[in-house]
Amino acid sequence: MNQPPEQWIGQGVAEVDTPALVIDLDAMERNLQRMASYASQHRVRLRPHAKMHKCAELARRQMAAGAVGVCVQKTGEAEALAAAGVDDIYISNEVIAPHKLQRVAALARSLKSRGGRLAIAVDALAGVERLAQALGAAENMIDVFIELDVGHGRCGVHQVEDVLPIAQAIATHSSLRLAGLQAYHGGAQHLRSVHERRAALDQVLARVRQTRQLVTSVGLAVPLVTGAGSGTFALETSSGLFGELQAGSYLFLDADYARNEPDPDQPVFEHALFVKTQVMSVAPSHVVVDAGHKSHAIDSGLPGVLAKPLRAVACSDEHTTLKGIHTNAQLPALGETLWLIPGHCDPTVNLHDWMVGVRGGLDNGKVEEIFRVDARGRLD
Repeated sequence: MNQPPEQWIGQGVAEVDTPALVIDLDAMERNLQRMASYASQHRVRLRPHAKMHKCAELARRQMAAGAVGVCVQKTGEAEALAAAGVDDIYISNEVIAPHKLQRVAALARSLKSRGGRLAIAVDALAGVERLAQALGAAENMIDVFIELDVGHGRCGVHQVEDVLPIAQAIATHSSLRLAGLQAYHGGAQHLRSVHERRAALDQVLARVRQTRQLVTSVGLAVPLVTGAGSGTFALETSSGLFGELQAGSYLFLDADYARNEPDPDQPVFEHALFVKTQVMSVAPSHVVVDAGHKSHAIDSGLPGVLAKPLRAVACSDEHTTLKGIHTNAQLPALGETLWLIPGHCDPTVNLHDWMVGVRGGLDNGKVEEIFRVDARGRLD
């Protein structure tokens, strides 16, 4: 990992070399407080997804603002954040490989020894048995959520009746605690209209109600339903079924989420994550900047451009090509600074060792701190 560019701290934003991943601290902190206030006012737990920023310091700030802990998707992400002091972590994903489950068990013991907690998701009987085998005879060592496929067509139990034997199996192992149900519909987050998102959530809620009723009918408790994302969390909250929200992208608000029709029941969030870039070549019809898809992810579309009548039309390893939105739009000059809004914040962050925190705005602000991307590249 490269050494942090600490020489930029205290310098004007103009000193930040390009391309660089930059956080507008003022905007990020407004997003942080709006989400924390929402969760508090609606009396739901907030467990933001740290796979988005992969940064222990930002996870600690979310928890200081009221979050109960964070989610991750990978064992390696959990280990990296725990090593940096985060002590309440939910791996909201299945872990099946025996050698990884040994790491999960070691992490669960480590967190518990310092007063923390680890949770994990399962969606099969074999997953429960392998997890219990890795943990041995330890008492109440890890929280286990049964993941439901609620419409995303990815992981999760597909048939409601298959949940019951998994829940019963969890209850037979002293090392495991049935913590509830995981019900996250990733695809619903990016349905553009509020009407479409509500329709998708109706199906989620029906599946959750049916499953909870089945499990409780045999005397097992379902302490918590957890899920939700930045596109739908108000819908999960209003259902009365969900006790915990896993929204994560609200902190930075990427370009893809900004394309959604706003839900009036959700707070308004601002773009807070940008790729600082500069014009490296000028042609009559376009300009090229020095940040390609090694600097920002394009899986959710090309980036936006902050406060300029420009649109990205092509992207390669080291270059992004921009054209004017209007035929007669004035193109920026050679060397001019531009701010790209990443299409998808999670994989964009994973491309960088560091994020540069700027206070006072992107035009005339100063670098206040450097954030390490602790879990960068932890795909294991």
